[in-house]
Amino acid sequence: MRLVSSLLPLVLLVISFASNAQTVLYHNFSGYTLTGEPGEEALFKQFDAMLIRDGKVAAVGSLETLTTQLNQVPDRKIDLKGKTVLPGIIDAHGHMLGLGENLMQVDLRTASSEQDAVARVAEFAAEHTEQWVIGRGWNQENWTSRDFPSAQSLDEFMVERPVWLTRVDGHAGWANSKALELAGITAETVSPEGGEIIRDSSGQPTGVLVDNAMALVESQLPKKTAEYYRKALTAAFDHLVSEGITGVHDAGISATNLEVYQQLSAEGKMPVRVYAMLSASEPKLPELLAAGPITTADDSLTVRSVKIYTDGALGSRGAALLEPYSDAANTRGLLVTQPDAIEDLFNLVIPYGFQINIHAIGDRANRIALNTFAEAFGTIGGRNLRHRIEHSQVVHPNDIPRFKELDIIASMQPTHATSDKNMAEDRLGKERMAGAYAWQTFLEQGTIVAAGSDFPVELSNPFFGVHAAVTRQDRANNPQGGWYAHEAMTLKQALRAFTLDAAYAAGQERELGSLEPGKWADFIVLDQDPYKVSNAKLWQANVLATYVAGEAVYTQE
Repeated sequence: MRLVSSLLPLVLLVISFASNAQTVLYHNFSGYTLTGEPGEEALFKQFDAMLIRDGKVAAVGSLETLTTQLNQVPDRKIDLKGKTVLPGIIDAHGHMLGLGENLMQVDLRTASSEQDAVARVAEFAAEHTEQWVIGRGWNQENWTSRDFPSAQSLDEFMVERPVWLTRVDGHAGWANSKALELAGITAETVSPEGGEIIRDSSGQPTGVLVDNAMALVESQLPKKTAEYYRKALTAAFDHLVSEGITGVHDAGISATNLEVYQQLSAEGKMPVRVYAMLSASEPKLPELLAAGPITTADDSLTVRSVKIYTDGALGSRGAALLEPYSDAANTRGLLVTQPDAIEDLFNLVIPYGFQINIHAIGDRANRIALNTFAEAFGTIGGRNLRHRIEHSQVVHPNDIPRFKELDIIASMQPTHATSDKNMAEDRLGKERMAGAYAWQTFLEQGTIVAAGSDFPVELSNPFFGVHAAVTRQDRANNPQGGWYAHEAMTLKQALRAFTLDAAYAAGQERELGSLEPGKWADFIVLDQDPYKVSNAKLWQANVLATYVAGEAVYTQE
């Protein structure tokens, strides 16, 4: 990998303004950005002053050089008092509606056991009178038993009201008996294709539904209104800007969600730039594709991609593997969408010029995705559309070079590795770990890696992701030396994956992702310098302010 460092003084543009230009000069800070072309050709820049004109970067460099070349006094001059400035973080894979809902529902992420989760649900239900009790975040891998939960434990406190609790990865759900009853699920109910109704030894449903089987209960949930979408998305916006996130690639939205985004954008109420992927399961997908890509004038909303699911998740044994699970020899996971249907979607989407972002976690799912891309490129073309594989989590070593050969972007989430480290070897065995969470292997072959969090599956704080990428450790600094540490990123690689390369993955590297002249002035102010603290402390970065188009959308009180 080649990163060229350029130290102060630095000026990237000779400044000339119209008389009515609104200019703001920020100074007295430690600034860092990766500039130029994405990937290994990116240049590392440092600066201590930045001039913004009408929401865009006009110049960066030293205060002395910018002051010398200015031909007019800026409208404002702001001293950042020695803090650190970085480009706004772009999360290349998140779920905005899911995050907003998570903030409004019972959160089970830190539940230590099935009983603890039940107690939290009971407490939440006592304070909320809606018919359905809805939550998310349970993870049996964090419990001592590591067994799936049961409807019976929920029934002990909640009989008349239905309960539906989504697993942390969004690929399994836990229902009480009332919810199963409303969904019509009995011992005779057949598991749908691409899903599984977990059953006990007598064939009775236990209350846990995996992947496509979840729809049996979810079809009974209260319908989501446009106002509900607005409330949830606004909650997500407020949360994300407080963490320094200025852009999100929203991984799978409905037509209704799109309508609400368009309304919010028109009203100027989108403090986070959204690159939205249309859901392949949206009934109106052909109509939306025919309407063409969407890009607002202020780049607050962009729509020119489609999200397709191939398989489920590793934690719920829904990831599709080439060989059986090491800890469950009777299964190789699930295909949420069958190969023929995936091929049909490629043939539908690519001719409209939309990027395909395909979810693939298991090695079989990744191979199916790569094979389908290769076939499509040979028949209908579209190789230039910067297609992506979302997660690229467990890839057969023979398939990793194909990402580069096919120009496929690997959209990966660093905190998945540190969350999965306690169970991944159990699921895969050591041999298959050779192609799992293989960030550095992808980077060394020149593949663009776009980093995200997959919130609310993981916490959205991007510095948790930067820390995980660099250390391969959790925030308690375990395991010592890092988990499969040879696949760790450098700090520059990690920050590039969350900024410039994430922008490239959305075709937005000319507008976003770095602090360079002509790009939007999306930046954050931190209380610590990531290049001067130990790697173990990277996750502790505190966001003091977040700016989008040069305007503060968050300041710490």
